[in-house]
Amino acid sequence: MLLALASIAALPSISWAAPPPATLAEVAVARLASDPVPARVVAGDFASDFITQPGAVIRERDRAPRWWRITVDRAVPAESRPQLVLQSPHLARVEAWTPGHPMPIRRSIMGPDADPGYSTRALVIPLDDGLEAGASLWLRVHSPSTAPMPVSIESLAQVHRADLLHVAWRTMILVSLLLLALLALGFWLGIGERSYAYLLLTLLAQAAFFATTGGEVRMLPGVATLIQNDPRIPLLLGLLGALCSLVFLIHYLDLRARQPRTLRVLVGCGAALLLLVLVSLVGTMGWVAVVANSILLVAAVVVLVASLIGCLQRQRAAYFVLLSWLPMIGLLFLRVGELSGLWPASTWVGYAFPAAFVLSGLVIMIGLGDTLQQLRRDRDRASRLATFDALTGAMSRPAIEERLKAGVADSHRTGMPLSVVFFDIDRFKRINDDFGHRVGDSCLKIIALRTRNRLRTYDLFGRWGGDEILVLLPDTRLGEALGVAENLRSAVNCRPLSIDGHLFDASLSLGVAQLGEGETAEQLLERADAALYSSKSAGRDRVTAHSRGGLAMA
Repeated sequence: MLLALASIAALPSISWAAPPPATLAEVAVARLASDPVPARVVAGDFASDFITQPGAVIRERDRAPRWWRITVDRAVPAESRPQLVLQSPHLARVEAWTPGHPMPIRRSIMGPDADPGYSTRALVIPLDDGLEAGASLWLRVHSPSTAPMPVSIESLAQVHRADLLHVAWRTMILVSLLLLALLALGFWLGIGERSYAYLLLTLLAQAAFFATTGGEVRMLPGVATLIQNDPRIPLLLGLLGALCSLVFLIHYLDLRARQPRTLRVLVGCGAALLLLVLVSLVGTMGWVAVVANSILLVAAVVVLVASLIGCLQRQRAAYFVLLSWLPMIGLLFLRVGELSGLWPASTWVGYAFPAAFVLSGLVIMIGLGDTLQQLRRDRDRASRLATFDALTGAMSRPAIEERLKAGVADSHRTGMPLSVVFFDIDRFKRINDDFGHRVGDSCLKIIALRTRNRLRTYDLFGRWGGDEILVLLPDTRLGEALGVAENLRSAVNCRPLSIDGHLFDASLSLGVAQLGEGETAEQLLERADAALYSSKSAGRDRVTAHSRGGLAMA
């Protein structure tokens, strides 16, 4: 996911453009490659020096103020309340001289010349007296951006309709990015997963970038003035967001372990972007955005290749990156081409580009959720493997030991009785020696199943080691425990075991003990173990119980 990586490709401007309305007149634009005295320009002294530009677009490549002439092809009546509209102005400052008015109208989307009556979609200059056919408007444009500014003559009603649509769209984009950032923050604080922290930084940088380049920060007077006076801020936000994106991708796709060569390329791109950040801190240089675009195009291709390789390796994260990045990379190349003048700006790109950012963030958020779900499944599987014995399905020794200690502590605290049954399989070693461990394992599995089925729902059944089984009987006195042990014995010797065509007469030796006052779990187990061996010594199919004083009963 390259939210911020793709964003710098639009540097120094990303703006959503409304569909082009039916203009009141077609316009032609011409540029003067110098900045003479305004009075002479407006008087027409340099009319022959203006060079007509293709399309109704102002694209200022010089950071110094330059003059532009706007000429209409037909008369525009004042009754239509015409407005000169300069779309996607970014940080451009414009002075406009209209026919019959010696003083200019100054406009910008931020700062003292901003007109709060209109959205940040465009600079709107009123033409209250209308225009005659062939009339010219004179614009002195000071733009730190090379982004194109489409020019049109629209009615006031058309401007308001486009502004409403623009505000709705921009609000949706910014709110969506902030909501995704809040979700990332919540997951990061809740589970401590670093991927969410990297995603959070990327989303915040992206939202800040959109708000600065789109002009929404003009609602914050101090911030708006700072950005108006220092055009490096959007560039720095974009570069920092791109760095966060690279770090996120490297971590999310696990490139360090899976694709070390790809990692080196992306680290190189990140180092170059970091160098551009340092250069931008020193001063405003026009070539920084051009170099950044080139680096980002390389990074975009590398990310696409890394995602495809990850998909071939069946890496689930790569599927989400590819899904989020495919629409973005196409729009990225289109946007860079527009900014480079390779082809004219397209309205649908203006619609799709910011929406692709939100879609990308949403897909990655789902991908992170899928990753967490997979980690949870792996954790649950590991926990189950640690808690339960794979062969018999009984609790593992560490698990049953932990439950025994907890049960002893609860019994001492509440005064409720607690008993244990310790048993093993008679002549189990001989079965292993004569028929092999596979038959021995089957024997142990069948006996474990038979005995576990004779227990109550709240009794605990754990494999202590080898063929030794410990049964924990909460809220059970010694007499009841002897009855449970007898049920376990009868469950095994009631019928032979049939394994691989062999019949085996199986039997158990069992020891039973009840927890005494002040006794520890280790002491209780020692008495149960002693009872077990007393049972073996007493003979086959015997159940022995030990009380606190060591009394043996058969």
